[in-house]
Amino acid sequence: MDPGLEPAGVAGATVRRRLSIVSGFFAFLQARGDVAANPVPRGLPTRRERSRPRQAVPLVRAARRLPRILSPAEVDALTAALRTHRDRAMVAAMVLGGLRRCEVLGLRLEDLRAAERRVFIAEGKAGRQRLIPVSGRFFAAVGAYLDAERPPGARSDRVFVALKGPRRGQPLSARGMDEVLAAARRRAGLGHASCHELRHTCLTRLREAGMALEAVQAQAGHRSIESTRVYLNSRELHQAGEELQVAWWEQFGNGDARPAAGMV
Repeated sequence: MDPGLEPAGVAGATVRRRLSIVSGFFAFLQARGDVAANPVPRGLPTRRERSRPRQAVPLVRAARRLPRILSPAEVDALTAALRTHRDRAMVAAMVLGGLRRCEVLGLRLEDLRAAERRVFIAEGKAGRQRLIPVSGRFFAAVGAYLDAERPPGARSDRVFVALKGPRRGQPLSARGMDEVLAAARRRAGLGHASCHELRHTCLTRLREAGMALEAVQAQAGHRSIESTRVYLNSRELHQAGEELQVAWWEQFGNGDARPAAGMV
């Protein structure tokens, strides 16, 4: 058996799901009075339990994977394969603004601040709102879509609506957006380019360009900066490792055996 592979049935996600099911069952029995306590806690207590009783360490830690992104050539190929200004505007919102799929579909006409090159997200994750800058290329695509493609009789205040069929003029659905991307991927010959990967691409490039991690957090709409740390690039991680190693030697070493640069 390949040592890099997890045995069937014991992957982290599988274990977490099974523990959640068992914990939920015992919570039901406890509420009904059949058992005195739940033997499967939601998490392990931490030292901060007194000050923050809801904070706990998960029973099974999830492995943090680097986000999958598109190369500039792949972004260009995908954009060229899109057939309408509407579709190009939606992709630009994700790859140039870092919006989630639901945030793109939730945009209202009044949320577009073209003069400021900003977009107001009124329906972010968990109800969080934010005002973020987006490239002028997005607003150019939106302008072309509104001028030439959006049905004039559409009553919806949503920016992106269906352009044909029985739902013409009604808000575009998540399924409809996924179909647009799937067709564009096939035409571009790409094996991947999901909505979330487009968002990851934007946030990764912003961080690589030097944007502060806190600013990337605000752009992404993350509640915790821990969610944003995944966009630390490899150069930053390498530098942080060197700094930690030097600090260790300065504190615990004999002062004569400092590690050389790059020896991490």
